Amino acid sequence: MHDTGPRRAPDYTNAALAMGLVNLLWVLGVIWAMFGLPVVLLVGLGLNHLIDRLAARRA
Repeated sequence: MHDTGPRRAPDYTNAALAMGLVNLLWVLGVIWAMFGLPVVLLVGLGLNHLIDRLAARRA
């Protein structure tokens, strides 16, 4: 038997991003149905602000 050692782990980045998008869409859809479009826009602006802060911290 050949013992080639451990192999590289598969890259699941694209799958994780796709599922993140699916989850974001249904959560925003529920918020829209419960509270309306202005609240969804505010949540989107808040998420954008948090993402910008994270990006600035990493740079």
